[in-house]
Amino acid sequence: MDVLETELPGVLLIVPQVFGDDRGFFMETYQRDRYEHAGVIEPFVQDNLSYSRRSALRGLHFQNPNPQGKLVWVAQGEVFDVAVDVRAGSPTFAQWTGYVLSAENRRQLWIPAGFAHGFCVTSDTALVAYKCTDFYNPSAEHTIQFDDPQIGIDWPDVGEPNVSEKDSKGMRLSEFAHGQLPAFA
Repeated sequence: MDVLETELPGVLLIVPQVFGDDRGFFMETYQRDRYEHAGVIEPFVQDNLSYSRRSALRGLHFQNPNPQGKLVWVAQGEVFDVAVDVRAGSPTFAQWTGYVLSAENRRQLWIPAGFAHGFCVTSDTALVAYKCTDFYNPSAEHTIQFDDPQIGIDWPDVGEPNVSEKDSKGMRLSEFAHGQLPAFA
């Protein structure tokens, strides 16, 4: 597997090894020893699967307390996947990085705890899978506006993004009280 560092320290783009022939392919989506060697050392406690249609935009979500690290990959379709550093005091606070993840390129994005996560579906449909390092805690979940100008994410053009009612009520990053954001360690 190849591990590529991104613009944001700790966020990794992972390209698993794929074994294919005329029957199809095989790949490991996670193998603890290899991922720990790459720097993904936190244990995973929950797996999630999200099905979405074209132009669905989910996020930007983070939890505090109970921040979640996420290992994200796409089983079907294509998304533009984004991580935003929301750790108070971080030298890369409010900076983002984004990558196309697809069933075709089989890439994964490791998003450490303390980062917000979101994605936009660019194919007709998409199945997005992700492993989490902490359990979902609805009382600790926060949503940042996907189009927050302080962050300035360059989302792909999918027409009018289809955003959930909950996500449409997200706040700007500048509106969060200091204690609502995870701390930079």
